[in-house]
Amino acid sequence: MNYARFLTAVSGARKPSPIRLLTELQQRSPPSLISLAGGAPNPNTFPFQSASIQVKNGQTVTFDETAMKRALQYSASNGIPELLTWMKDLQKALHNPPTIGYSHERGQMDMCVTTGSQEGLCKVFEMLVNPGDNVLLDAPTYSGTLAALQPLGCNIINVPSDHHGMNPGALKEVLSRWDPSEVHKPGSTSPRILYTIPNGGNPTGASMTAERKKDVYELARLYDMLIIEDDPYYFLQFEKPWAPTFLSMDVDGRIIRTDSFSKILSSGLRIGFVTGPKPLIDRIVLHIQASTMHTSTFTQLMVSQLLHSWGQEGFLQHIDGVIDFYRKQRDAMISSADKWLADVAEWHAPSAGMFLWMKLKGIADTQQLIMEKALEKEVLLVPGNAFMINGSDPCPYVRAAFSLSTPEQIDEAFRRLSLLIKEAL
Repeated sequence: MNYARFLTAVSGARKPSPIRLLTELQQRSPPSLISLAGGAPNPNTFPFQSASIQVKNGQTVTFDETAMKRALQYSASNGIPELLTWMKDLQKALHNPPTIGYSHERGQMDMCVTTGSQEGLCKVFEMLVNPGDNVLLDAPTYSGTLAALQPLGCNIINVPSDHHGMNPGALKEVLSRWDPSEVHKPGSTSPRILYTIPNGGNPTGASMTAERKKDVYELARLYDMLIIEDDPYYFLQFEKPWAPTFLSMDVDGRIIRTDSFSKILSSGLRIGFVTGPKPLIDRIVLHIQASTMHTSTFTQLMVSQLLHSWGQEGFLQHIDGVIDFYRKQRDAMISSADKWLADVAEWHAPSAGMFLWMKLKGIADTQQLIMEKALEKEVLLVPGNAFMINGSDPCPYVRAAFSLSTPEQIDEAFRRLSLLIKEAL
């Protein structure tokens, strides 16, 4: 693939930072090297000496004085080597990407660590999206995606979807205004990027079927588009076997995938990953060098130590426990919705994620109901227009999260919401 055609002018012009290259070269060098090059501070001046972190299963993550010095120092912009190696092995085991054995130029699979998947998304968009570009996504969608895209001056085009995610037939219809044979011609306005959350979508809870993914991927091949597979809820799929990913079917090197540990290890540690063709991952790393420099070395080492002690089997056992918790939370929310809201709302039970997306019957716009009247009754949901391309349009939907509240709190919240809806009607 010609990856250069996807890059913005700014991204294409980025060059490696000589200082960062020297720093990373020094980190890979033997202790006998005498370096007068790096601008790193002396860790002997830092006040922290050691740390011991207790894990719930009784294990301990320990930083002795030597490890602490490394944890508090600068590190490579693409991530610390041991964490990257562990994650690459996991991606191979879970997705078996066809691009693993490709050459660099053909789009060999590569990865980098980002400060949460949100940073990865922002850098991907800034790498690929020019003002005036047409970008495809299936709204309603994650408000953070809209916040990242809209300032770039692109035209966001909605692809209709349902509780099984993006509709390939609707995507084909949207794309029909362009001729596939002309997408490479100068001045073509054909979309080059398609964004989707394939599992447990935020806010809808929708999950794409394997057949839909195959159909969408074939359309991406026909129109030479990149697919941004934003999958923070991949590990929160309630039923096995898990759906195959776009990454697992990527024979061309046209998938950029973002993963996150926020939902399964810690949201505050801010560790995410971008997986994709090496020519594009290299560009993201250059952007990291010029902005955040790298994700916290301390949190990377902390997570890496935990994952290496668990191994893949232990990690997936942890995931099973997380899934079991969220499945019970979902079931509790569906039970309360059936009890209190069956006559005033409609919904589909999500098969992944943390959200229930509900359409309130007879309510044209939920903004005032939720942000004023519901707040007065001390119950808070998110009005649906927060997830729409045009947030000022009326929207009859609300998003309810089942991640934090107890089943009893969920039941009481839906009782209050039911009364509010009936009053409004």
